[in-house]
Amino acid sequence: MTLPETKITSSFWKRYRQLVAKSSVPFQWEMINDQATVDVANDPFAAGGSSNESHAIKNLKIAAGREKGDFFGMDFQDTDVYKWLETAAYVLKYAPDAELKKHADQVVDLIADAQEDDGYLSTMFQIEMPERKFKRLQQSHELYSMGHYIEAGVAYYQVTQNKKALQIACKMADCLYKNFGTGKDQILGIPGHPEIELALCRLYDVTQQEKYLQLAHYFVTQRGQDPEFFDKQNAKDGKDRNFFPGLDKIGNRYYYSDKPVTDQQDVHGHAVRVLYFLTGLAHVARLTKSEDLLSAAKRLWREVVNRQMYVTGNVGQTTTGEAFTYDYDLPNDVNYGETCASVALVRFAKQMEHTTFSGEYGDVIEKELFNGALSGISLDGKHYFYVNPLEADPQASRLSPEKNHIATRRASWFSCACCPSNITRLLASVDEYLYEVHDDTILSDQFIANETHFDNGVSVVLKSNFPWSGELHYDLKNAQQQTIKFGIRLPGWTHQAYTESTKNIADVGKVQDGILWFTIGQGEASIDIAFDMTPQLIRANPRVKSDIGKVAVQRGPIVYCAEGVDNPQMLWTYQLEDKPTFTYHFDSKLLDGVGVLSTSDVTTLEVMNSSKLYDCLPAHKVATKLTLVPYYSWANREESQMEVWIAHAGD
Repeated sequence: MTLPETKITSSFWKRYRQLVAKSSVPFQWEMINDQATVDVANDPFAAGGSSNESHAIKNLKIAAGREKGDFFGMDFQDTDVYKWLETAAYVLKYAPDAELKKHADQVVDLIADAQEDDGYLSTMFQIEMPERKFKRLQQSHELYSMGHYIEAGVAYYQVTQNKKALQIACKMADCLYKNFGTGKDQILGIPGHPEIELALCRLYDVTQQEKYLQLAHYFVTQRGQDPEFFDKQNAKDGKDRNFFPGLDKIGNRYYYSDKPVTDQQDVHGHAVRVLYFLTGLAHVARLTKSEDLLSAAKRLWREVVNRQMYVTGNVGQTTTGEAFTYDYDLPNDVNYGETCASVALVRFAKQMEHTTFSGEYGDVIEKELFNGALSGISLDGKHYFYVNPLEADPQASRLSPEKNHIATRRASWFSCACCPSNITRLLASVDEYLYEVHDDTILSDQFIANETHFDNGVSVVLKSNFPWSGELHYDLKNAQQQTIKFGIRLPGWTHQAYTESTKNIADVGKVQDGILWFTIGQGEASIDIAFDMTPQLIRANPRVKSDIGKVAVQRGPIVYCAEGVDNPQMLWTYQLEDKPTFTYHFDSKLLDGVGVLSTSDVTTLEVMNSSKLYDCLPAHKVATKLTLVPYYSWANREESQMEVWIAHAGD
């Protein structure tokens, strides 16, 4: 699939992409080279752990024979380098930089030197335990790590035409093709942490080598076929030789390997594992035209977004195993919502959209881009959240064991540093999520201002101040003699409340699956569309007991939250009136420029002037004011409480 040539002109996203290029990528480079000073350390009990060093580049140098030393870090420490390289590739596409390219080329050379002759590369095993390669796949992360390099190698090759980067990826995939499968002397097994499935599909897209698609199909369909595979491997390797204590006892549901995917009816287990696997599933289903696999992907998509996704788009409810729990279990103050899981859900949504034009997929991508995923990075680009709660209290995080995984300020780095480069590779590649193209049909999926030229001779200029304004203006040029179909996603939050006008449009079609379709003839045309941006109160399904009697506030794609820094009382004491009216204004000096909502249609419970813990007297309500800011921007000022769901006096 050839990507269009896109220039992002949105002021909102230009700031973020320049932030990644000028701040995040250099900072992460210093971190993986152990050159940076961590200025905000994570609490040791908080998710992601605390670390002042990475050693990731040094591990590769030791494996390559350039330095002496021992392995340090997680068994997937290599991936911190690979995701940095992938981010760098996307940055070089929109912000060319000779110094960055020099560093990236050097990293490719280093990885080539560290890779073994047969294509194997996982520095922990090469340095510390070469005899255990592929012997404990439940926990080893070998295929996960190689999958992340394959993704990086493909991206770097596509942007820079560095053939060595692609050759490393092919050599890696060839190693796996030789070692895994149903043939004699092959391992009839699967990785504990999916990632290789989606990576092999990306490699196939670029190389068109059928064996890579066959291997991806094998890993997707083999999962769950032998629920005893991990136990048998662990017993043979040695029961007490775990890389992570207890992960041999947690069960196959955690690894999403308890049954074949075509039999799975719900999502369960480690959230990132599940979503990476489902991304690969959707890609394999599309490439192989498998109705059984596509049916499973659609069923499990609905399960995620309709029953286990937070209003911000975050997924994964529990700190125990960073996992999904069960339908409608969505606690706000102990939830996990890992940044990596949000990135994975964006990628799953895009793969589903590659197969089927439907507004529901773009709705989730948008929800993550402006809320759940974006919360994972600070406004300075150098601090990150591992966990993204919907309710937080610094005192609770410090003193409550069940809440100390929740940080109330972003950390510079983590001992498990999977999230920083995951969110930056998403932001740096956001141009790849704006459109969906099938032959001569183009869908405008995300309303980020841009100038785009497509291979079919069509160009689109979208002017907008989204997400602060719902007014969009499209200028289109069709150099073809035949007509094209052009669609605009109607966001779910509009409830189809919009106005539109057109010029030189051959036909305005009907709305289908949340998309407004137009027929564009040869020459120039324009479309103006305006979405209603009135703030809305969002209610959860009553099955979600955590949100009974509460509402979330949303304006356009932005979910809002209350922070203690703006609201002096304890946030749980505020209660919105039945039908509150909100005032909106854009504050260019606050939080690098945000739309702020405020209302006076709110009361707060007066704290009892007594030492009593309980009393039979009715609570006294005091009229007050409530100020709300975008959820993605929280925790960029001093530490304070935060809440998304607010008590409501209505039904």
